[in-house]
Amino acid sequence: MDDLQLGQIVRSKAGRDKGRIFVVVGKIDEQHVLIADGDLRKIEKPKKKKYKHLQRYNEVLNEVREKLKRGESLTNEEIRRLLEPYKS
Repeated sequence: MDDLQLGQIVRSKAGRDKGRIFVVVGKIDEQHVLIADGDLRKIEKPKKKKYKHLQRYNEVLNEVREKLKRGESLTNEEIRRLLEPYKS
């Protein structure tokens, strides 16, 4: 399966959140990642989602990726602000 990176922008293809834009904030295993959008899914409680239920964008939010790698805190407001240009 395509390898999703931390900070990668994705769109949900299935479930109650279908059509919403999220950012990858963690990896669980070969089939699952953790996603958050700072609104419906907060960074404190990200959603576990299968790779196959996500449409991958070719954009990676470097600010998010670097903060997650360094173990720094990331706020819901930051996530909402960074995802705003991608929402339709």
